[in-house]
Amino acid sequence: MKLREKLFYIIFALPACLFLSFPSILLAQTFAISEIEIVGNQRIETDTIKSFISLPEGQNFEANEINAAYQRVLKSGLFESVEFEENDGLLRVIVVEYPTINRIYFEGNVRVEDAALEKVLKSKEKYVLDAQTVEQDRKNIAETYAVMGRLAARVNPKVIRKPENRVDLIFEIFEGGVIEIEKIGIVGNRAFSDRRLRRVLSTKQAGLFRTFVRSDTFVEERIEFDKKVLTDFYTSRGFVDFRVNSVNAELTEERDGYFLVFNITEGQQFAVGDVAVETSLKELNVDEYSEILKVKKGSTYSAKIVELDVERIERLALRNGVDFIRVKPEVTKDSSSLSVNVNYVMDRGPRVILERINIAGNTATLDKVIRRQFRAAEGDPFSARRIRQATDRIRSLGFFETVDVSARQGKAKDSVIVDVSVKEKPTGSVSLGGSYSTSSGFGLLLEYAERNFLGRGQDFRLKYNSGVGSRTYSLGFIEPEFLSPGLSLGFSSKFTETEKENSNYDTTILDVSPQVSFPISDYSNISVSIGYNETELRDPVNVGNIIQNEVNMGQEERAYSKVAYTYNTLRDGLDPNFGMLFRVSQEVSGFTGDGESSKTSALARLQRKILNEEVLLKGTLEGGVLNYGDSRVTDRFFLGSALMRGFEPGGIGPREIVGEGEVINDALGGNTFAVLRLEAEFSLGLPEEYGVDGGIFFDVGNLWSLDKINENVIYEDGSWRSVLGASLFWKTPIGPLRFNFSRPLQKETFDREQNFDLTIRTQF
Repeated sequence: MKLREKLFYIIFALPACLFLSFPSILLAQTFAISEIEIVGNQRIETDTIKSFISLPEGQNFEANEINAAYQRVLKSGLFESVEFEENDGLLRVIVVEYPTINRIYFEGNVRVEDAALEKVLKSKEKYVLDAQTVEQDRKNIAETYAVMGRLAARVNPKVIRKPENRVDLIFEIFEGGVIEIEKIGIVGNRAFSDRRLRRVLSTKQAGLFRTFVRSDTFVEERIEFDKKVLTDFYTSRGFVDFRVNSVNAELTEERDGYFLVFNITEGQQFAVGDVAVETSLKELNVDEYSEILKVKKGSTYSAKIVELDVERIERLALRNGVDFIRVKPEVTKDSSSLSVNVNYVMDRGPRVILERINIAGNTATLDKVIRRQFRAAEGDPFSARRIRQATDRIRSLGFFETVDVSARQGKAKDSVIVDVSVKEKPTGSVSLGGSYSTSSGFGLLLEYAERNFLGRGQDFRLKYNSGVGSRTYSLGFIEPEFLSPGLSLGFSSKFTETEKENSNYDTTILDVSPQVSFPISDYSNISVSIGYNETELRDPVNVGNIIQNEVNMGQEERAYSKVAYTYNTLRDGLDPNFGMLFRVSQEVSGFTGDGESSKTSALARLQRKILNEEVLLKGTLEGGVLNYGDSRVTDRFFLGSALMRGFEPGGIGPREIVGEGEVINDALGGNTFAVLRLEAEFSLGLPEEYGVDGGIFFDVGNLWSLDKINENVIYEDGSWRSVLGASLFWKTPIGPLRFNFSRPLQKETFDREQNFDLTIRTQF
């Protein structure tokens, strides 16, 4: 009888009563082991196995000791099976080792390359085959396909035996089809339409281009993200009681798609009621802190604005030299008046010091790039709010797949250590793109970009752009935090060559400009730059006297300095339905601005969403004044389709008309221009999956004034033109298409119209 069987009989098969009545029988069962023999091992050393057994030869052992030795060998995880045999003092240990993996193969995978699948495997070649690890690998491969929307994918692991206790591990894969989201429904919404809410979601319905779009596949993690996005959308618009009750996903009858339904409760929209600042600290002036609040009585309530106000109060306290201030917003709802009262309570918080910031996981990114996002040095007062803000800033860098920030107590009770763990992702890219417009034809774009240059958080770009009759080479560099947070240092250079592009002459332009910019408020900044410019006009063909004289001037070299101010709330303003952009710049000749030439440009844009955010209204006023004394055509303003629709580039403004037969018609540009653009964008009521929206626009503008004129120059004193038109916007996988159909209402005889305009731009 094998020893294992004997042990089973002794320990388990005897009746309980016999065990209780005669325990001496078990205790008396002993084995005299004079020799231990190991059989079956190939890779594992005999001494190693004996070390697991741990029974000295030439001694007597009880049954429980033998069983314990057996368990030790089995639990080592080195063997498929283990057997103990005892015969006349010889303990024979028979083992069967786990095989080693010779090769790993994938069969049936077309959508995912072998290299991508290998990254999710725990099993490795030359390592021992483990059934649990193989099962986990199967699940990981299936999950890879599930993320792609191929929930029906099946994975079957297969083992092929090889000589010398080796095996080939094969994963047979049936990829299955993509399970798309056929329809997204929303239940419980009254304030906003399904169409408006679906624009918010990252998950999309399958549409005309379902073959190319992957956001229409069912991914559970994406659904969770969309629940948060919907919540943020509603709460930023005053719906403080909003909640997502459930998200139901139902397979179609054909089991090739999902019906996705978001069940929500909107609640009522609340406005801001009473706003106050309160404190018991004598060194704080309540009025001073009340003045900086952005929350105003009667405005739509938003938790985001309250959070921003808390930040403003804390920053002002620090500037005033008051540390460890804690601001707690007390928010109370008044359901009868649908208002929210906000009371900012300022108090002295616990005196906690930031002892240290530990950073781990970054291999390419320098520590200082992460550390500077905290806006605090080790030894400064600790603020949980500032740590959350730093976490958001680190994530917004775009350098990392994951960012985990946690705080723990330091060496002292009043100190905190912050641990930062990141997982990096690629930040460099090589892009190939294309564009087309009716004005400039087809264009090609090649770009190399690195958003984390040398791990320093710097942005570096090298770009080549070509079109019909033009080539542009550009180099750009930005240090986002130069010397202090918010102060950025940039450098740009651009070299452009044109060959008869909308003209009868060629141009060569070189522009080099370093620049610094810094914020002066939450939404505004100032930039200061100096630059060097070289311009040359050459190879004229059948041009008028003015252009010919400017060609004869040869190469022009000019140094300049420029100051620009920008105020922008279009993307991140306090009101999600309203935004404005104001930008003004002043350029003067000379590095110190002591020249006589100047160029002033300004733009003001307002936009608002109306009719429950179904319609977007835009109004833009733009203008410029050039005072160069002896300007050239390359210096002056032109009204292309980007500034005023309905006309060709150089289609309006001062012109030199020479001749009667073959007329020379040179667009000269102007020293002064003004344009007003009014437009509305809205849905056309087509199925959303088509990705088609519409718009209407009205443009009115003028371009006038020249330094030099002759008897052949017309329109120098200016003439207003106006255009009425309609737009069609089409979102396609290759990029957004825009069709403009226009008709001039006011024009001049020699203007060149452009009643249809098509633009598209894409990048791969």
